[in-house]
Amino acid sequence: MMDIHTILKKIPHRYPILLVDRVLEVEAGKRIKALKNVSINEPVFLGHFPHRPVMPGVLILEALAQAAALLSFSGEGEGSGEDSVIYFAGIDGARFKRPVEPGDQLILEVEVDRIRAGIHKFKARASVAGELAAEAELMCTMRKIAPC
Repeated sequence: MMDIHTILKKIPHRYPILLVDRVLEVEAGKRIKALKNVSINEPVFLGHFPHRPVMPGVLILEALAQAAALLSFSGEGEGSGEDSVIYFAGIDGARFKRPVEPGDQLILEVEVDRIRAGIHKFKARASVAGELAAEAELMCTMRKIAPC
């Protein structure tokens, strides 16, 4: 399990784009189960949509990608560091099954499918109250970045 303080040490995302609040379960190098509390106070709901707020599908995919990054860094002491970052390399088979609304607890489940030539492929699912909200195959890669 990882609390928010550990998550902040592992990945570089910060408010308002940090989309994982807690890691509930992790099996290093295999799978992760994380939680995103969806709040009406998030800035995106000012415009998506004012009369019926719905979490954008791209943010659900981003939350799944952040869970995948946490899985990639699930070893002791591993984190993104200032000289590297994990990027999306691709998204396949993304499907959205139900809307995610303020007040929902979004459960993010990601498992490693394969790692080949520096590309990590994950199977990812997001659900609310046991009901599938979204699923996709995510591909990510880690890259070194030049210091600013």
